[in-house]
Formats: sequence, C-alpha cells, structure tokens
Amino acid sequence: MKGHSLMKNQLISIVLPVFNEEAGIQATIDTLLNYIEQQEEQYELIFVDDGSKDKSVSIIKAALKQHDNIKLVEFSRNFGHQLAITAGLQYTKGDAVVVMDADLQDPPEVIPQMIKKWNEGYEIVYGKRMQRDGETFFKKITAKMFYRTFKHLATIDMPLDTGDFRLMDRKAVHQLLKLHEQDPFVRGQVTWIGFKQTSVQYHRQERMAGETKYPLSKMIKLAIDGITSFSMKPLQFVNIFSIVPLVSGVFSLGYMIVSSSYSLAGVGVTILLFTLGLLMLSIGILGSYLGRVLDQVNNRPRFIVSKTEGFEERNKGIHHFTDHFNQRVE
Repeated sequence: MKGHSLMKNQLISIVLPVFNEEAGIQATIDTLLNYIEQQEEQYELIFVDDGSKDKSVSIIKAALKQHDNIKLVEFSRNFGHQLAITAGLQYTKGDAVVVMDADLQDPPEVIPQMIKKWNEGYEIVYGKRMQRDGETFFKKITAKMFYRTFKHLATIDMPLDTGDFRLMDRKAVHQLLKLHEQDPFVRGQVTWIGFKQTSVQYHRQERMAGETKYPLSKMIKLAIDGITSFSMKPLQFVNIFSIVPLVSGVFSLGYMIVSSSYSLAGVGVTILLFTLGLLMLSIGILGSYLGRVLDQVNNRPRFIVSKTEGFEERNKGIHHFTDHFNQRVE
C-alpha cells in the first residue's frame, strides 16, 4: 500500500517538441491521454511548438481547453528540435521528466518500464532502439555510422542507438538546465552530466502520419553539433592532415626528380589539388568550432517563447521571456 500510495503521488512530465505535426498530433494526444488514464502516476503533457506553420497549435489548444494536464509553449519562430526540448524542460515540474517525439514513433507503452527503473534508483533511463520501422536503408545506415563515429571521437561514452526518448529524474533535469550551449546536443549533454543511468530496449515504430522533420540537412547539422560539442579530435586531425601532404609531396617530388620519370605540369597540378582539398577540409573543421565560439560570444537568447497556455498562475505574465530568465534560476 505504501508503494501504491507513492506512485499515485508521483508527477511525470512528458515533453513533446512539435513542428508541423497537423496530420498526426490529434492521434498523439488521444493516445497519450488514453495511456495516462490507465496509469497510477499523475501526468502533465507539455507540447512545445517550434514555429509550426500548419494547424498543430490549433489542435493542441482545442485539447488543452478540455484537459487540465495539457500545456503549450509556443516559440516565436522555428528554433530547432533540440532547443524545443530544452525549453520544454524549463517548464516541467514533475518528479521525473520524459522526453519523446510527437509522432508516436516513441511508444508510450515503454514509459512504465522507464518508471520502474527510475523507482529502482536510476536517475536517467534512456530508450535503446532495437528495431527502426518505416525508415529508409540510407537513414538507418547513416544513423548507425554516426553513433559509432561519435562514440569513437567523443570524450563521453554515449550509448549506441539511442535518441532523445528518455526519462530523467528531477535532479538530473536541474543540472541539465545549467548547461547553456547555443546549439545543444541534448542526448550528449544528458550523458555528460552523469548520474546513474540505464536503458530499456524498445521497438521504434513507423511514423503514423506526416513527414520526418529530420531531413538529411538537419541530420548533418545535428551530427556536426554533436561532434563539435564533445570532441576535439577533428582539430587534431587537421594537424595530421596538414603534415601528410607536405611530407608526401616532398618525398614524391624528390623521387621523380631523381628517377627522371615525371611530368612537371602533372606533378604540380596533382600536388596543388590534393593540398587545396585538405586545406579546405581543415578550414571547414576549424570554421565549425569557431562558429560555435561566435555563437557563445554573441550571447543571444537561444530561443524566444511568445506564449504559454495551460500553466499555473505562477507562469502567467512571463510569456515573452527568453531562456535568459531560466539561466539565472538555480
């Protein structure tokens, strides 16, 4: 009875970033509400609209009027999936927080397994994808390559085949919100803060409706943000690559001069193109790091919230605050 009473007193916050999910957001809301009705714990659903141009916000607002546990945070424009997660975390008040996508690819049925691990003493429980339905071969193979490359390069031991679907204890969320990177790589940050972590395996489902919000361009940006946030090895590669063409060129040119078997024009063009290619790669890597430094120096707010709905009185009147407000909250 004591354990049963404890579960009823637990509040679980679910953060759901939303961007143009009109086709499937109602199904997501209905599925989550149905799930909540069957659970012992109390829940709040915090939808963060990342500048949607469709009817996603209207659908969420309609549901919000009928259910007190639905909340809405609206960005002033599109700031990105990772910042939508970060903003949502700032508005949670649960004893534990679950982050999941709003397209039902992350099944709510996995959440009780996460809560069980949390009640066993784990502070972070992440979902480990054992199977990914509805994704192209290219998406699967590039995702697999990224996680393994990241694991090799990064200074943190981020688990393989995990996304942002996870449960975090309140104290873990509190520490996570102290990090103020302009382009956060949330799953890397969660690994970096430490705490007692474990996984639950799950079958990632096919998207029920709509299109993926992570096309190739955004996948590449996320990969770059992740690697440049948690690894200095690409900078070390620049030094190595700068030596290789110089030494190779000297030896190769010396050999051809001695053996007299060369075309001067051909040798010159080959060395020039090879060297320029490596220099451009090196400059690009350096530029990625310098760009992150520039973002931090500019110190702009990472996102702007234009409106919130469904929250308690304590949150009213701060609709136009930026995340600078929460950076000062300890």
